[in-house]
Amino acid sequence: MEKEPASQTAALAESGTAGSTASAAGSTASAAGSTAPAADDGSANKLVRLLCLILLFSVMNVTMFNIALPDISRAFSLLPSEAGWVVTGYSIIYAVGSLTYGKLADNFPLRRLLTVGLLLFAGGSILGFLSQNYAMVLAARFIQSAGASSIPALATLIPIRLFAPESRGRVLGIIASAIAFASGVGPIVGGFVSGWLDWRFLFLLSVCPLATLPFLRKWLPREDLRPGRFDFLGAALLTGAMAAAMLAITRWNGLLLAAGAVLLALFVIRIRSSRHPFVQPGVFRNAGFRSGLAIGFLTFGSSFAVTFLTPIMLSAVSGASTAEIGLILFPAAMSAALLGRYGGRMADRKGSLPVIVSAFILLTAGMLALSTFSGHAVWIVSLCLIFCNVGVSFYQASMTKLLASTLPTEQTGVGMGIVTLTNFMSGAVTGAVVSKIVDGAEAGSPINPLALEGTSALFSNVYLGLGAVALLSLTLVYFVFVRPAKAAASATIGTGA
Repeated sequence: MEKEPASQTAALAESGTAGSTASAAGSTASAAGSTAPAADDGSANKLVRLLCLILLFSVMNVTMFNIALPDISRAFSLLPSEAGWVVTGYSIIYAVGSLTYGKLADNFPLRRLLTVGLLLFAGGSILGFLSQNYAMVLAARFIQSAGASSIPALATLIPIRLFAPESRGRVLGIIASAIAFASGVGPIVGGFVSGWLDWRFLFLLSVCPLATLPFLRKWLPREDLRPGRFDFLGAALLTGAMAAAMLAITRWNGLLLAAGAVLLALFVIRIRSSRHPFVQPGVFRNAGFRSGLAIGFLTFGSSFAVTFLTPIMLSAVSGASTAEIGLILFPAAMSAALLGRYGGRMADRKGSLPVIVSAFILLTAGMLALSTFSGHAVWIVSLCLIFCNVGVSFYQASMTKLLASTLPTEQTGVGMGIVTLTNFMSGAVTGAVVSKIVDGAEAGSPINPLALEGTSALFSNVYLGLGAVALLSLTLVYFVFVRPAKAAASATIGTGA
């Protein structure tokens, strides 16, 4: 509990509403929770560009295999549920791996962890390209994921550890833009490579990031090993709990959900009793960090639901083909890539909270627009998606910076890993819920009075519900972060400090 005042001070500094008080608080937070840049500006800027490049391949690798699932099913005579393990298994390891690498980064140098990650990513990719049976494909995907999961976790941690607080937002904005672009372009690349060559070439494409390894090792500063032990039992319990939970959610299986709950309870007992726990319980005692996780779960869940739902809507209502859907989604991905970096710069200049509020305004506007214009011309839908994608990009950069300011230095690695894990879990939950809604409901009347009747009404109602979730998240941000920051600033000004 002793870390709580520091967390509140850091959040005040990030709010951008406290004037000189915020500057003083920011200095305090910097001293307590950050390190000075460890690389010169030239190397640091080159490093950021390299991180964006490898992030492109890491994030694309999550989405582009979705397009290839029918081809893989035919190649090995599989049921769709069996072929789905190419994506499901990858996602489970990717989620838990992100947290694991974040935890390891608290003790091991970033250079060493990225080296291991890129070698595993490339090794799994080569194995997949050479695969002769489905078992080899699954093994390749699992090895790929074990390596690729290092990239988003460490790419988020590097700006926090190596850049000064006043420039972190800019760097995190660039990284958020790269993630947004990769998410949008992944299905397009997957469809093109699978259609014109063969699905195995998707594996070969993922070998490319290995070429960046010499440069990463050159530009990443050297770090010393830090004392600490790795809690293998805690990691295994959490992995089992997350795997059971994700499978239970995607398959709607009560027994798996109960097993996940038992493993999670054992994990909590473990971290409370171990001298060197996998996750320090103190991370979860931080009220600002806990609230940020809850808000992030709602935000990324609703944004993932838009990404999941829109292709289904375009196919069912507008009759768009896979290639056409990719083109409809592409402008939103490009807009997020181009504009996302400005969100990070604004977070540096004005504080994180104004940018987070702006992000939720964009998200809500985009979801309400989708609710209104589902079933209309596809170019209108494409424009609506721009608001959603840019809002998510703004949110990711500014909230990451805010959450990092609430944590002491020794907890930033595992803290950012927990953020990544939470985001993946939110995607699994909302994907399962939205798919059930779409499967089980029939077209009816829209709740939105401006929406069209007919098949599009179902999608309109779901988008409207997602807009309500975005408004709920905005309300939580106000009560958890904005109002306390304003109250603290007013109190400080009133006492003449």
